Amino acid sequence: MLEQFLQFLVTGVTVGSLYALVGLGFALIYNASDVVNFAQGEFVMLGAMTAIALLGAGLPLPLAAIAATLAAILVGLLLERFAIEPAQGASVVTTIIITIGAAIFLRGVALLLWGKDFHALPSFSGDAPIRLGGATVLPQSLWVLGVTVLLVGLVRAFFNRTLLGKALLACSFNRAAAQLVGINVRVMLRLAYGLSAGLGAIAGILIAPITFSSYEAGVMLGLKGFSAAIVGGIGNPMGAVAGGVLLGLLEALGAGLISSGYKDAIAFLFVLMVLFFEPTGLFGHKAAERV
Repeated sequence: MLEQFLQFLVTGVTVGSLYALVGLGFALIYNASDVVNFAQGEFVMLGAMTAIALLGAGLPLPLAAIAATLAAILVGLLLERFAIEPAQGASVVTTIIITIGAAIFLRGVALLLWGKDFHALPSFSGDAPIRLGGATVLPQSLWVLGVTVLLVGLVRAFFNRTLLGKALLACSFNRAAAQLVGINVRVMLRLAYGLSAGLGAIAGILIAPITFSSYEAGVMLGLKGFSAAIVGGIGNPMGAVAGGVLLGLLEALGAGLISSGYKDAIAFLFVLMVLFFEPTGLFGHKAAERV
């Protein structure tokens, strides 16, 4: 029983790390522009599918992963420039509809390019399982955990230790004041979209060797990432990370101890309970108090 519990924990943290990266992307964009980007899940799909296509075209896996991430960042920048920027000043509902439309468009393009087939990347360092305590861990799961920890640390350092990161934070608190002190708000918004697209693409590339990817793979991951951002407090990047890990653990424990058929229901029920008892999220009080 203890070995099974450890296995559930390892699985939960692995899946939760992916939710954390997607949720972090949601939080970055919301902080910079007050927009909930429902196309975030499609960046996950684009990262995975583009890397798979480039690998099939003959590129080595590292180069394919880097090129796929850069391609997703470019799509994120184009989304901000041609879909979000023209709607500046529009209502929240309008911007949400725009991002949903962008998500449908990206899925349609992916369907035309790659069809309905499922695809997978090879594991980064083999498929031989590793015994860790009483649990069995795939090497790819360690890649997921390691890269997630690295990226979260880099994002935290970016916000706390760089002028560019602090400028982005200033835009999230008071866009007009940031503009008055010389910060180019438009550039900061594009930076946020580029960063979030890159994070989503990396999440897709990390998960592709574990689960098959397809043109619609980003739908559920996008919903789970949004749920992670809600649980952690929308607009709180580190809260989104904690929310993603927590959701992953709940899913894995629910699937293992109750039934795999209820794992999604358990996760979304938890989100509803958080919204009911703590509408700003578990770690969202500070993020909700904007100057």
